[in-house]
Amino acid sequence: MTATHTLRVPGAHLHYEVRGAGPLLLLMGSPMEAEAFASLADALASDHTVVTHDPRGISGSTLDDPEEDTLPDRRADDAAAILDALGADSADVFGSSGGAVTGLALVARHPDRVRTLVAHEPPVMEILPDAAEQRAMTEAIIETFHKEGQGAAWMKFMAVAGFVTEGGESAESGEGGEGAPAGPFGEPTEQDLANGARFFGHDLRGTARYVPDIAALTAAPTRVLVGIGADSQGLITHRTSTVLADRLGTRPVEFPGDHAGFLGDPKGFAEALRNTLTS
Repeated sequence: MTATHTLRVPGAHLHYEVRGAGPLLLLMGSPMEAEAFASLADALASDHTVVTHDPRGISGSTLDDPEEDTLPDRRADDAAAILDALGADSADVFGSSGGAVTGLALVARHPDRVRTLVAHEPPVMEILPDAAEQRAMTEAIIETFHKEGQGAAWMKFMAVAGFVTEGGESAESGEGGEGAPAGPFGEPTEQDLANGARFFGHDLRGTARYVPDIAALTAAPTRVLVGIGADSQGLITHRTSTVLADRLGTRPVEFPGDHAGFLGDPKGFAEALRNTLTS
């Protein structure tokens, strides 16, 4: 059984869901909402209390100011507020893509609140040797959104990420990625379009420009692990994850599938995550 809640935080109302019983585990995405984690959460709920939420400005988490640009630090404070609402001192955290960036910010800002962070393929472009080039490509994606709309922006985004070629053909590493249903990979709903506009207009730049605080991450009592999909070779997040793990002095942890492997094999992914948390 899943219980749904709404939490008032500075500047927003957050929608979050709780299911299962056992040690507390937060599953986080950005811009991916709670619904996308439902199958993974169900697979983990037999032995964990699993919490998912819609990031601020996405789906059921509404903003007081719709024009607010959201940054990883603020999303991290939202996650800490959810822990407060649950009366929890700490939790394990799995963050995917932009949610992994949120997780890194959560550990840096609230180090005592996270026991283990599994940051699965965070797009932390600023730590790459070609950060300036990556920054320019992010700006080109945002400009495309404003000039040509979401379809063109999603295609450029997926090409830069490594999921498709510039011509739109699927890359060898797999089809689709976080947020792809709002683009050329399926007929988007009104909510998909609203979330996509939020992502390109107010979230993408802040997430892509986030610089992990390596000193804070290594000094924290938190065990910080970087996850990489077994099939993610060729994706930009494979590069960022490899560099981040090296900066942290750890080895990446392999998970089934590619960037969103938990969508294709939630049970297998849940087992891998369960093993990682208990190892």
